[in-house]
Amino acid sequence: MNLPNKLTVSRLVLTVFFLLALFIDFPFHFTVALVFFVAASLTDLFDGIIARRRNLITAFGKLMDPLADKVLICSAFIAFIELEWMAAWMVILIVARELAITGLRLLAASKNLVLAAERQGKNKTIFQITAIIALLVTHSHPDWGIVGQLFAFEIAGNAWVWWVAEISKWVAVVLTALSGFLYLWKNREVYLNDC
Repeated sequence: MNLPNKLTVSRLVLTVFFLLALFIDFPFHFTVALVFFVAASLTDLFDGIIARRRNLITAFGKLMDPLADKVLICSAFIAFIELEWMAAWMVILIVARELAITGLRLLAASKNLVLAAERQGKNKTIFQITAIIALLVTHSHPDWGIVGQLFAFEIAGNAWVWWVAEISKWVAVVLTALSGFLYLWKNREVYLNDC
């Protein structure tokens, strides 16, 4: 197994540790969850860079890399429903979009077509990750003592990171819906021909 594929597999393992840290109550558990999530997100960045630069692109990587991304992102958002950090309808929209696009790509692959990622999808992912990190920071910074107090200065009664989390959450939902609609519309011939 090459290095990019090891990073992809490590993202799945880090997702498990991230979820355990979220739900097992121990000192600084939200901070530990934040560290695991950031580490998992970095594996997503580096596996693609290394695979392209070293020409290590494999069939395993093409399948598992986007799957590991979706497992990480969707797991975080689903966990946030349980923690009451996000509304269920927002998470349902995000997860439904990810499943629909994955289904479309699998259908295209069965027809020997490759559907490339689009810029809107990349922007959506950036805001999803930003929202997740901001939510984790919002709930972990109170444990950081004086550093947390200095870090999270208040604006209009809430820590600035709370505002970042709220705004990025809404932007992520809007971009998720928009990018999903545009991607499904642009590639409609893939599924309309089978109807």
